[in-house]
Amino acid sequence: MNEFELIQRYFTRHAANAVLGVGDDAAIVRPTPHHDLHISTDMLVQGQHFFSDVSPYALGHKTLAVNLSDMAAMGATPCWAVLSLALPQLDKTWISEFSEGFFKLAEEHGLSVIGGDTTCGPLTLSVTIFGETPPGQALRRDAAQAGDDIWVSGSLGLAALAIQQRLHSNPSIPDSVIAECTQKLEYPTPRVALGKNLLGLAHSAIDISDGLMADLGHILARSNVGADIWFENIPTHPWLANNRRAFAEIITAGGDDYELCFTAPYSAREKIAKLAEDLCCSLTRVGRIEHKKNIRLTDKFEQPITLSNSGYTHF
Repeated sequence: MNEFELIQRYFTRHAANAVLGVGDDAAIVRPTPHHDLHISTDMLVQGQHFFSDVSPYALGHKTLAVNLSDMAAMGATPCWAVLSLALPQLDKTWISEFSEGFFKLAEEHGLSVIGGDTTCGPLTLSVTIFGETPPGQALRRDAAQAGDDIWVSGSLGLAALAIQQRLHSNPSIPDSVIAECTQKLEYPTPRVALGKNLLGLAHSAIDISDGLMADLGHILARSNVGADIWFENIPTHPWLANNRRAFAEIITAGGDDYELCFTAPYSAREKIAKLAEDLCCSLTRVGRIEHKKNIRLTDKFEQPITLSNSGYTHF
């Protein structure tokens, strides 16, 4: 099987929302008139972003999920993606399962794969994704305002705990907890519906990929504000919550959560509570945006908590 047979067999699907999809020198798309176009790229490298023995189906899911999460963070509707793969060998079983996981998630979000590339090399997966928002309505990092509530979706720290357990096994952690955390690591849920429903409701947003403290820090820097974060309010797995202080960095800075962090005015609290109910997605208020240009993490006695690590870094 050569490169072109691989593309035709495993990665060529009907692109209902494209003028021309896979098979030519370039794809052709026709964006919705008078909408803003969003473009984002993410790369996953074996050994840096995922373990070598992860199932190819799960890896296909996650490869797209992390890109959908970027669209969710801006309230964008995902439309198209291009997928580029560096593969160490042409393993038909592996490729078949990977593409199945990838396309299942794509179909759930009405997203079309319209092109990409393949080559031989260390296992590397790269997606460029395109989405749309009504003009001027996108959620951005530079619009947080002093007095805003800070919210997060879902639970934090689970994926990071799974990674730590894999690297440094801790026999005190129950197997059932590790199983739940591994599921969260391998099958993150991109909060696309939440992001779209936050348009006009939230002021700013970001997806939590490198840890809450690091990613919230990007909002603060772009918006020229600070924040108080209430450690006890940060939602996490019940087992982690019962051991919260021992795993403070896992919860606040572990990364790989792919939940949303967003800021919204006090007046939006009731609507956000209703949104959480409608979407069956937990939304938790974890802090407040402040005028001062620093970020404080405090315990229930309002005492500062110091972290040695503020988030995941790629280098």
